[in-house]
Amino acid sequence: MSKSLKELAIAVVYGGRSAEREVSLQSGPLVVEGLKSKGYQVIGLDLYGENASLDPVKQLQSIEFDLAFIALHGGEGEDGRVQALLEMLGKPYTGSSPLACGLAMDKVLTKRFWNGIGIPTPAYLSFVDQVDANVIEESMSYPMIVKPSREGSTIGINKVSNREELDEALLKALEYDSDILVEEFVDGPEFTITIIDDVAYPAIGLKASPDHKLYDYEAKYIAEDTQYLLPCGLSEDDENELQMLALDAYRSLGCSGWGRVDIMRDQAGVFWVLEVNTAPGMTTHSLVPMAANHVGIDYPSLVEKIVIDAWEKSRA
Repeated sequence: MSKSLKELAIAVVYGGRSAEREVSLQSGPLVVEGLKSKGYQVIGLDLYGENASLDPVKQLQSIEFDLAFIALHGGEGEDGRVQALLEMLGKPYTGSSPLACGLAMDKVLTKRFWNGIGIPTPAYLSFVDQVDANVIEESMSYPMIVKPSREGSTIGINKVSNREELDEALLKALEYDSDILVEEFVDGPEFTITIIDDVAYPAIGLKASPDHKLYDYEAKYIAEDTQYLLPCGLSEDDENELQMLALDAYRSLGCSGWGRVDIMRDQAGVFWVLEVNTAPGMTTHSLVPMAANHVGIDYPSLVEKIVIDAWEKSRA
């Protein structure tokens, strides 16, 4: 006899060893408590925590569970490796497939793909290992955005306005990844759109304080003066356009379950897709719970909704 939902043992996998470990250490316990409050049997697994000497397969095999809620951010939790391990173990999990995660995590590959199918994304240059600042200056105008290709939570990202800042930003980005993305700066407001079960939620407008050049890691998780605009301030028609673009970008990568799409709008009113996040933050500062709460879905109901969607898809 198949188990009912409330009989499921759910492993909330969090922690990891990426640069986003600290964010994940905040998300994981909140997801655990949210599911427990809904009556689920929950096991928290801090990947590379107490059992750091074990490889991920052995860590996952050390516990008994029916479904994994992936609360890892960045690294192997968002690039498809953990998802692939779970498929090898025959365990269903929340979120997108290994292929979709890997594609979304690599910003350069994502932009190449979007350029090919007509998803609007800012112009860019990419480099592997060797970065040539002279080539960048010959090809693009200041200001620019410099970021690691395969990091999230805006880790290692910088806006640069001159050669000195460019050189410094390139060195900083190389600390996180050998693949570097230099992107045309879009001068305008930033929006983020949560997608759950193929439905786009109301967009959130993001406005960092004047102390921050960008909506960066500190503005996301540390600063208390970041403004989250919900409603986002767009007209109904413009927000509908924004949501449809977010869905198109999300679906184009093969994403499913849940995720978040980041988009900017330039001074001419054109929307530009920056990236898709397949395992977004679930902290007290995070945007997915904020968007869900705006439409009447509290945190425990949100994580339950994500679990139900994952389980039903695994049974289909």
